[in-house]
Order: sequence, then structure tokens, then C-alpha cells
Amino acid sequence: MRYLDEFQDPALARRLLDDIHATVTRPWAMMEVCGGQTHSIIRHGIDQLLPASVELIHGPGCPVCVTPLEMIDKALAIASLPEVVFCSFGDMLRVPGTEGDLFRVRGAGGDVRVVYSPLDALEIARRHPEKEVVFFGIGFETTAPANAMTVHQARALGVRNFSLLVSHVRVPPAIEAIMRSPDCRVQGFLAAGHVCSVMGVEEYPALAERYRVPIVVTGFEPLDILEGVRRTVRQLERGEHRVENAYPRAVRDEGNPAALRMLAEVFEVTDRAWRGIGVIPGSGWRLAPAFRAYDAEHRFRVGGVRTREPAACRSGEVLQGLIKPHECAAFGTSCTPRNPLGATMVSSEGACAAYYLYRRLDRAAPAEEATPVG
Repeated sequence: MRYLDEFQDPALARRLLDDIHATVTRPWAMMEVCGGQTHSIIRHGIDQLLPASVELIHGPGCPVCVTPLEMIDKALAIASLPEVVFCSFGDMLRVPGTEGDLFRVRGAGGDVRVVYSPLDALEIARRHPEKEVVFFGIGFETTAPANAMTVHQARALGVRNFSLLVSHVRVPPAIEAIMRSPDCRVQGFLAAGHVCSVMGVEEYPALAERYRVPIVVTGFEPLDILEGVRRTVRQLERGEHRVENAYPRAVRDEGNPAALRMLAEVFEVTDRAWRGIGVIPGSGWRLAPAFRAYDAEHRFRVGGVRTREPAACRSGEVLQGLIKPHECAAFGTSCTPRNPLGATMVSSEGACAAYYLYRRLDRAAPAEEATPVG
């Protein structure tokens, strides 16, 4: 509790807010590239406490939300096979594919199990050699090392009935894609601290220089986010575009060397489709040739998948920061957490889910109505 109190202190938050208000002289728009940060911002009303001239744009930082529809449909096809035990984290079970979701596959008799670690799936494979056990490996750089290590261990143990359905994505290419978009309004970035705790910051200076945008690495508690905003605003007002680490308690410039070595051994960089956005070159990982035998796509050869997004769903525009969730006509009506049209309404890190949960059903309320930090 002491740790939480330290980073939710209302008095310190007020001082940071006062500094931001005193610094801002013109409109600025910055993007948080993390769904966890988005939920913290909406939960604590941080966006409503900032000056009206500072806009926080919600980016494609939700790993569940950006998992492409084609991959969801492949997961449904594999999970429906009678010989397969399909394992996943719980937040993937309600993500809609073209037809249904993993909950419906389980209801129809598929062996779909919620696990809390990829190692749980590997243990199931060891206990049930007569079954094919597949783990749905999704997410950003944060979850990739654990999945890589599990595949590495499966090979070392000689477990042949385990495979990984890989849909990992990388943040820096997504930032570049955002900046290259003709509709881009982003002038600065709050980078995800947990991603940088793994990868370090070495990929960001080139982006900051090329697109002349400040990139501030920060965490997820209210004071973390306010400090990230304060530093970004300060750079913008000074005409600077540097990388700053505002999360030194968790992030080192060099990242996590052991995790980086595991990633380099097990995965290789590839182009990857992002749901609602499209293919971003070099933005994902796939299993390296030495581990290709553990690739579920290769093992089950699921092909001929024909995808179809609901016409009313605008989650792709939400993920690109082009609209806020409540600007979609389906939000809160035909699209709710119980009956989602898109993944942004399902995931615990999705922007639409945050707006629904914290009752942001209309345009932002005046600052005096916002939930106070802490």
C-alpha cells in the first residue's frame, strides 16, 4: 500500500498539474502508447485535469486489441480441432473473430483452457502427451520473453506436442507508422515503461530525431503519467525532441540483457498485421527457423481464413487515435463488454472498455466534474 500511496499522492499530483498549467502556452497533442496508461488516465480523470490545450490521444497500446482478426480466426479453427488443448490468457476468450470467439468454441465442446503463464500450457503438454497443446502467444515486447523461454524449454525437454500460435508485435515500428500517417496529429509520445524495461530505449532516439517528437518513457500510476506529461510539455514548449526516461525505478537504458538474448535466439523480426490498422513492416516477431517446429501456424497449416469486420465497428480508428471511443455510434449501444463488436471493448487495456467502465459516455466532462487523482 505504501508503494501505491507514493505514486497516487494528491498533493504531489497537484504540484505536477500546476507546473503543467504554468508551462503550457499553446495546444499540444501527445499519445500514450500503452493500454494500461490509457486505463489509468481515464480512471483517475487525468485527461480532464490537464489544461484544455493538452490533449491525450489513445494509441494502439492494447495487445489484445491489435491482434489481427485473421489470427483470431486461426485460433478459433485450431481450438476447434478435437486433438487440441488450446490455452490462452483469459482476456482473449471474448475477443470476437469473424464468427464467434473462444468462449463459443469451448461451449461447443472445444478444450479451451485459461492459463496464467505459458509454462502452465507446457506443463499440460507434458501431462497429456496424447494431446496437441497450443498456447496463444500475443502481446508486445513485455510478454514475448516468457513465451520465447517456454518454447526454448519445450525443445530442451523434448516436449513435441506443444506449440505456440504467435502474434507478437513491437512498439517502435508502430510509432513510426503513426508518424508517417497523413492524418497524424501526434506531437509527442508517452512510451510504455514495461516495454522499455525489457527492450531498453535504444530504438527511440532515432525516431525522436527523424520525426522531431519528444518521447518520454513513463509508468502507469497517476504521478508517473503526470510526470511524463510534464516532461513532454516542457520539451514541446522548448522545441526539443529527445528521449527521456521518467521511469528509472523500472527501466534501464540497456533493457533486460537476459530477456533480449532469449528473444534474439527464439524469434526473428517479421512484418505483422495490426487489427484495424493493417500491416506494419518489421513490427512483429515469429519463431526463428530453429524453432519452427513449435509454430502452431506451421504445424496445423490453417489456411483459407476469410475475415470480416463488423461494418459498424470503428475500433481501428480508435486504435490509431483518430477518434475517441464515444465518437463511435455503436459505443455503449450495439457494442458493450458483454456483446463487443471489436477487441477494444473486450480487453482490460482497451480504450473503449475504459470509457465504458468509467462512464465516459459523452464528450469529456468539465475539469471540475473529473474524478480527483488518488
